[in-house]
Amino acid sequence: MLKTILSISGKSGLYKLISSGKNMLIVESVDAAKKRMPAYAHDRITSLADIAMFTDSEDVPLPDIFESMKTKEKGAVCPIDLKKASTNELFDYFAQILPNYDQDRVHANDIKKLITWYNILINNGITEFKEESEEEKAEEAVVEEKVEEDKKVEKEVSAKKSTTQKALEKNAVKNSAKKVAKEAAKPAKATRNTAVQRKAK
Repeated sequence: MLKTILSISGKSGLYKLISSGKNMLIVESVDAAKKRMPAYAHDRITSLADIAMFTDSEDVPLPDIFESMKTKEKGAVCPIDLKKASTNELFDYFAQILPNYDQDRVHANDIKKLITWYNILINNGITEFKEESEEEKAEEAVVEEKVEEDKKVEKEVSAKKSTTQKALEKNAVKNSAKKVAKEAAKPAKATRNTAVQRKAK
């Protein structure tokens, strides 16, 4: 998802890639204004998916950090007031997100930018930060195929049940008709027997 969300040097906010042209990109601001404009190579355009934060070991991709923030904030925006927050408050917060961040190379402005970007995304309904791996996509495809297969089987079973039910109902009607005819014949037979008995007397 974040591959098409861009940061453009010298411009505030974030931008979504709309299309590409000759020597330029058409981007749209990620905010209520949805303002479109061209962006050029000299603008130093960076995809958020290509950004990572320094740690004591391997660098951590920005999408992973956003996911950690989303978990911590339960899907809501980060409540820190960036205009009033002290440097210590910023680092204390970031330590909860990425405990092993590199304290020498991660600066307060980096954390401010991170929180600003995260809030922009959340406020504009962009909440899926990580791209699915090929393995995850394959697993989802298998699950979807199984669901469709189960639906097909269920439909076939339902159709068979319907056919069987109709046959049973048809037989029931026939049996009921026979029974009615049989019952109707009994009184007539009894009457004839009575008449014969009277004649014999």
